Formats: sequence, C-alpha cells, structure tokens
Amino acid sequence: MTITAILFWFLTVLALLGALMVVSSKNPVHSVLWLIVVFFALSGHYIMMNAQFLAIVNLIVYAGAIMVLFLFVIMLMNMNADSEPQKNQWLKLAGAIAGGALMLVLVAALKDTETRYRSLEGAEGNIGLIEQLGKVLFTDYVLPFEISSVLFLSAMVGAVVLGKKD
Repeated sequence: MTITAILFWFLTVLALLGALMVVSSKNPVHSVLWLIVVFFALSGHYIMMNAQFLAIVNLIVYAGAIMVLFLFVIMLMNMNADSEPQKNQWLKLAGAIAGGALMLVLVAALKDTETRYRSLEGAEGNIGLIEQLGKVLFTDYVLPFEISSVLFLSAMVGAVVLGKKD
C-alpha cells in the first residue's frame, strides 16, 4: 500500500467520522467544529486530485468565512434546552427518507466514475492547477468574467448607497 493510498483512506475515514459527528452532536457549536474537520478532509482530497485552487477556496470560503458565520448565528440564537423545539416522529421519518434519496442519487451519480476516470487519465496532469484555470478564464470566458466584475462592483456601490445615512 502506497503513502497516497494511506493518505486517501485516512482523509476518507476522517471526513466520514466528522460527518457522523456533525449529525450526532447534541451541541450545535460542536457540530460546526466537526464540520470544519470535514472541510479540511475534503480539501486534502482536492489536493490529492491536483486541484489546489479548489482546496484553497474550500478552506478560505467554507472552513473560514461560512463557519464563522454559522458560529455567530448559533451563538446569537442562544439556544438552550427550554427553547429547543421538540422532535417529531414524522420529522425523523422525513429525514430518513431524504437521506435515503440522497444516497440513491449519489450511488447513481458515482456508478460510472471508473469510465470517466479512464478518460481523464489520457489528459494532461495539470487540469486542476491555477495556471490552467487562469488561462481558460482569461481566454475563453473573459467576457462573462468582466461582466461579473461590473455586477459585483455595482452591488458594492449599491450596498454603500443603501447603508449610507441621510
């Protein structure tokens, strides 16, 4: 067994264990912390797939900004045992059905991954690198990129104008 396979299985077990702890933790803050562990494990998988950009974006955006937002919301809600809603049996059944449907969709989506992997083996080894992403972004998709930058600029100006006091 190679070091890559050992690292893959370690990250997989870590991600699955973290996901189980997210669902089974009673404390919402602990659930968020376990979700951060899952995001770190997924970033490790992205690095192993030679997709460094996705790994860094996953860490910065999800494990950083979104998790801080989740923690602030949970702490501001100040939930305790008295204000916690009572669990209904129908909700548990609906959750089990939704989880089973999600598992069915994932199995259907992953059933032909071997053939897709074989088609990618013939490609160059730098598919997920930032350099390749930049070349495609600034050659094939330069117009949508510039339009989105103008849209973001107008959204920032609009937020400043709306937030400005008269």
